[in-house]
Amino acid sequence: MSLIRKGDIVEVIAGNWAKKEEGEAHRPRGTVLEVFRQEDRVKVEGINLRVKHTPVRPIEGGGQEGGIIEEEAPMHISSVAFVDPQTDKPVRLGMKIKEDGTKVRVTRGRNSSNSEV
Repeated sequence: MSLIRKGDIVEVIAGNWAKKEEGEAHRPRGTVLEVFRQEDRVKVEGINLRVKHTPVRPIEGGGQEGGIIEEEAPMHISSVAFVDPQTDKPVRLGMKIKEDGTKVRVTRGRNSSNSEV
């Protein structure tokens, strides 16, 4: 089960990002666009871009222009870490059940603020 949701800010912690972002002091970050729970994958804005060639479709049928489109490809959810909004560092997430019975996500780990998200 994944605790990362659509709209969360995540940081890439695994993969060949270092070669692409050579010279930068930080790992790439982005917003989660989509979560595929069955496949344990996420799409992150501006990360893991793939080139897609699309054909020209007839305009009469509500078609589309052809061309080369860059789009985000899904990456494994274990390759990203949630970024704590207070400490601005990657952390793990856990679940906490409040006294009224509602479940809340909580940041965990060394760099966390132990706050509810």
